Amino acid sequence: MKPIVLRNVTKRFEDVVAVNNISFEVEEGELFGLLGPNGAGKTTTIRMICGLLEPTSGTIRIFGFLQPRDRMKVSRFIGYMPQHFSLYEDLTVYENILFYASLYRVPYSVRRRRIEELLDRFLLTEFRDKLAGQLSGGTKRRLALATALVHNPPLVILDEPTSGVDPHLRYLFWKFFEELRDEGTTLLITTHYMDEAEFCERLAVMRLGRIIAMGTPREIKKMALRGELLKVTVKSLGFPEEALLGLRNVRAFRLLERNGDQLTLALLVDDAEKDLVPVLKELEKRGIQVISISPIYVSLEDAFLSLTGGLD
Repeated sequence: MKPIVLRNVTKRFEDVVAVNNISFEVEEGELFGLLGPNGAGKTTTIRMICGLLEPTSGTIRIFGFLQPRDRMKVSRFIGYMPQHFSLYEDLTVYENILFYASLYRVPYSVRRRRIEELLDRFLLTEFRDKLAGQLSGGTKRRLALATALVHNPPLVILDEPTSGVDPHLRYLFWKFFEELRDEGTTLLITTHYMDEAEFCERLAVMRLGRIIAMGTPREIKKMALRGELLKVTVKSLGFPEEALLGLRNVRAFRLLERNGDQLTLALLVDDAEKDLVPVLKELEKRGIQVISISPIYVSLEDAFLSLTGGLD
């Protein structure tokens, strides 16, 4: 049974359509991302998946259970870390985790051992007796993640988990997420950080409540550019435009740089890995001396701007 299945889900708040007819599935053991700017509909989608909001139309199933109808049954399968800190600031770090362990009915026989493991894993041991309200923002985020995992859920849902934290902690969080994925946990993560989204196995890119692209990071980049780019440096006395026209595997080209008798070009191809060798052979066959040829890295941010026309 798939952890998450959304079919034609829409959510309206009076005259505002926050989520507009979206559908996607998350596979077991997958690290799946919802990517988009603030206001794209990511948090509303997350809250519906968790059963905290009812969709206006469409269906949401978690391990086969219907949300929000089966919310109480589903709750034991989900670990949820909301965007904003929602734990008890007048309880210590240890007491917060213990409270949620009791809520989720973690057996007494493993409860304390489980809490100690989480304190150690998320670097919270030295803060165990400190009030949550006295913690720094980054430490609060680690505590929130620990409480979301206290009942060892098979599905973890994280809403902007690294928002407002420093780059080092962002790196640590994504290391934690990848470890959880490798242990078999399914993760659904929302983010507006394009560089973070590169770590996801698949993404749904959202804008204004709609999904505008879905696939692996590489597939989304190819979709945005309608292909992939090769960077080619050739030796030529002049711009070899005639030699490039009608070149097999190449749909478009552009001069990037001229340095003496060397030209650097960008070539648009269907698949950079598959087309690299054929393009090299074809250029040499046409008498163009190739100095170097390699794929051009394109960021998800570039892809997002291309998909949205540069608008947020």
